[in-house]
Amino acid sequence: MTMAHQGVRRVLVPVLALLAGITSPAVADELAKVEGVELQPLAAQVRRVADALSFLGQPLQAEQRAKLEQAIGAAPEADGVRAIQDVLDPLCLVGVSVNAESRVKAQRGPAEARLVQNGWRVFLVKVQNEAGVTAPLKVASPNAAPPYKAPSFAPEPAASVSSGDLLQRWCDVQMFNDRPLTTALSGLGLEYRLIQVYSRDAGKREARFTFDVGQGTQDLGFRSDADILFHAEAAVPVVLDVLDEHGKPTTASFLIRDRLGRVYPSQSKRLAPDFFFHPQIYRTNGETVSLPPGNYDVEFTRGPEYLTQTRRLTVPTGSNLHERFQLERWIDLTKWNWFSGDHHVHAAGCAHYESPTEGVGPADMMRHILGEDLKVGCVLSWGPCWYAQKKFFEGKLHPLSTPDYLMRYDVEVSGFPSSHAGHLCLLRLKEDDYPGTTRIEEWPSWDLPVLRWGKEQGGVVGFSHSGWGLQTKAKELPNYEIPPFDGIGANEYIVDVVHDAVDFISSVDTPAPYELNIWYHTLNCGYRCKISGETDFPCIYGERVGLGRVYVKLEDGSLDYDRWAEGLRQGRSYVGDGLSHLIDFRVNDQELGKDGGELKLAANGPVQVSLKVAARLEEAVTPQAQAIKNKPLDQQPYWHLERARVGGSRKVPVEIVVNGVPVATQEIEADGQVQDLQFNVPIERSSWVAARIYPSSHTNPIWVTVAEKPVRASRRSAEWCLKSVDQCWSKKESAIRASEREAAQQAYEAARQAYRRILGESEVD
Repeated sequence: MTMAHQGVRRVLVPVLALLAGITSPAVADELAKVEGVELQPLAAQVRRVADALSFLGQPLQAEQRAKLEQAIGAAPEADGVRAIQDVLDPLCLVGVSVNAESRVKAQRGPAEARLVQNGWRVFLVKVQNEAGVTAPLKVASPNAAPPYKAPSFAPEPAASVSSGDLLQRWCDVQMFNDRPLTTALSGLGLEYRLIQVYSRDAGKREARFTFDVGQGTQDLGFRSDADILFHAEAAVPVVLDVLDEHGKPTTASFLIRDRLGRVYPSQSKRLAPDFFFHPQIYRTNGETVSLPPGNYDVEFTRGPEYLTQTRRLTVPTGSNLHERFQLERWIDLTKWNWFSGDHHVHAAGCAHYESPTEGVGPADMMRHILGEDLKVGCVLSWGPCWYAQKKFFEGKLHPLSTPDYLMRYDVEVSGFPSSHAGHLCLLRLKEDDYPGTTRIEEWPSWDLPVLRWGKEQGGVVGFSHSGWGLQTKAKELPNYEIPPFDGIGANEYIVDVVHDAVDFISSVDTPAPYELNIWYHTLNCGYRCKISGETDFPCIYGERVGLGRVYVKLEDGSLDYDRWAEGLRQGRSYVGDGLSHLIDFRVNDQELGKDGGELKLAANGPVQVSLKVAARLEEAVTPQAQAIKNKPLDQQPYWHLERARVGGSRKVPVEIVVNGVPVATQEIEADGQVQDLQFNVPIERSSWVAARIYPSSHTNPIWVTVAEKPVRASRRSAEWCLKSVDQCWSKKESAIRASEREAAQQAYEAARQAYRRILGESEVD
């Protein structure tokens, strides 16, 4: 073939293809390689890009990620820089160059321009930054719908919009500039950014995208424009029949991925009740999810008491699809009259939500409570969202509650003047405004008055995310290192417990050694504060509600919020991750939390400890499970049954703890079966006794008193508490208002005197 014939062919083939309507969306030339860039900052930036893609539900394929890591480690540096571009350039929808005069030019990249109807897709943008600009890269399109404007009570006359305009405004487009990426360009000569494109329609649609790095930086002659022909796959409504283990309609969690691992519906622009920081969605029986034709892997479950099931879903082109999903339990605690709850859930105020000061509504939160089979969900209003969310507080159950699932709005004292002393959960309140206040800023600047006010109105009150500020280098329990007391956890608890002002200390959402250490020490001094479990959703854990739980025993098997909260206050409960369970814990005939939870002995001697235990691990140790087991205790997930797995077996140890020290252990097979265990435990002096699978679940204690003597288990614990009062005061004094400082000093001094007295009454170290 002559050169002339080759030239004619280069012209005719694309033209004929276009006329035939079969032009491939990826018709652009290869993007030019950028030279002279240092590898280290480029490597750091592209790793953030890869993390952002995973966060947005469109992760790199394993082969692409491996090639990227290989490129990052290449030598010499120039080879690594080129190899990174070899991996990422094919994923670029657009290439953008910023010349030395900060003029922006755009060209179509090689990525296949495929969208999904009613969904968002994420693409890369390659940026060559000759000017070292550090402004945000912006994109606009005449094909994007105009920004949403909330209606007013006196709306202006609507501007006329022609049918042609509506036809053209078929998409939405925006740059993704949130974490883990930086808001603006870094100034590096080469980097990659993310662009998100939404399609209202199905079929072929063209859009013009215009890029700039500030007003007036667009290049001349439309060179900052990229005209792109997209193909949007039509979505198919899939109707979900969602049934529980008895075949009754329910709500469940669904995680839907395509063959490339991309999450559906598109995660990045979800609106409530679907949360964009969740890969999963929650659907009730009869509801739908819209999916493009194709094959999907679906994981469905309903909280830790259910099995996670997986199935392949094929969505054909055409009308509605009907699919049935029936859930399976491995355990149902209500059979033994134990009811789960998470007393620390937020509907607003954390950075996860689009409007942190407003958040989402009760119906959205109830869907998540139902979808995780959480019997009681306490939605707490707090500082940033206080004025928007407190309107849902009624001093009683929310009307969306059902006989089997309860939701109540209450208070977390966080973002208030006393927050430095420790955040508080105030449950079962009748009033949510501190007396004499109209603004947050008027509340007390230390915790004790707030706790007393909560208890006076019949509330159940305690500390949240207890471990913050109580970290120690030592991880054994108990340990005698004095924490810094410089955080927002159960810091002032060391004082408030002496004044009988705190009902519980929270656990599961911070490292177990930090939470349990202070609790163990105060138990050793004879103070009978209880432990509870929480998630602090979505501030500490955003994955789902109910990752941290408390299970409360209700004798008649009837769920009632007041009795549930009272059971929490009495310690008729155990806490954990929901993957292991410590049921009906007894010492001799004394049941946990019943009639004061105290067994009285005339003299020292052995006691019989009994309980039912169930736990469930997968038989094989997966890489994900091994990663959890290998993590230090101060890395999430802080409480998880995998941490208790014995080697490569399926066994976990059940320990009986006396005065903070394990005295008896039995290993059980974590196969989901309920097992009856008994232990013979010697009691030498008045003590507290508890059971645990560490760090997965923990009971409240049963008090065993000998010859009517109080528990004085450890001189070293009393010394630790005494020193901790001084340490706490040294960190909190300056943040307490001058007008309140004298009362606080007196309360702290009363705590010192109490611990000194206990120290004098303690006979053993």
